[in-house]
Amino acid sequence: MADLVIVVARTDPDAGSRGFTLLVVERGMPGFARGRRLNKVGMKAQDTAELSFTDVRVPDANVLGAPGGGLIALMQNLAQERLSIAVGCAAGAARALETTVDYTKERTAFGRPVAGFQNTRFELAEIATEVDVTQTFVDRCITEHVAGRLDAADAAKAKWWASDVLKRVVDRCVQLHGGYGYMLEYPIARSFVDSRVQSIFGGTNEIMKEIIGRQLLG
Repeated sequence: MADLVIVVARTDPDAGSRGFTLLVVERGMPGFARGRRLNKVGMKAQDTAELSFTDVRVPDANVLGAPGGGLIALMQNLAQERLSIAVGCAAGAARALETTVDYTKERTAFGRPVAGFQNTRFELAEIATEVDVTQTFVDRCITEHVAGRLDAADAAKAKWWASDVLKRVVDRCVQLHGGYGYMLEYPIARSFVDSRVQSIFGGTNEIMKEIIGRQLLG
């Protein structure tokens, strides 16, 4: 749906990491076409489509930043991108908990609310603790980022931890919803399918651990 698409293009094959440039490609440029909308597991409201470029001519005015500086620009913003993912995951986990607490108070089983069972209380207690601990670390990373001190390893920690917590929390909340948790008309089911990609984009969580490990081992 975008009118502008930022493309990372290799503009100098012999320049290594300095051979990439950010180009702003505009809707309607000859050779730029949008293909089919991809059918994702979740995040259905966010369009993701194939793009194709056939001999697209991009004027000098559409170069974003300095020629050859594309990869550097991307790397400089990776920590912020990963922190933003962590923020979204922390918020998503908190919302899943809130929704599930409300549901277990209203839903009855064997003549009493689901919240009245010890297992439910224990599950919610564990989830609430994970949510709060995660939010505390994410908040610390935000403070460091605002001060210009957030490093790649801490951003990676926040991203992989918060996204893994979100997946665990949502999975457990689906279980507490019972069969209704598997129905897409319930928010928790949509959270379940939407949360899966969080540990993939922005760099997979395996890559996040590699970044953290490299800092630890030098």
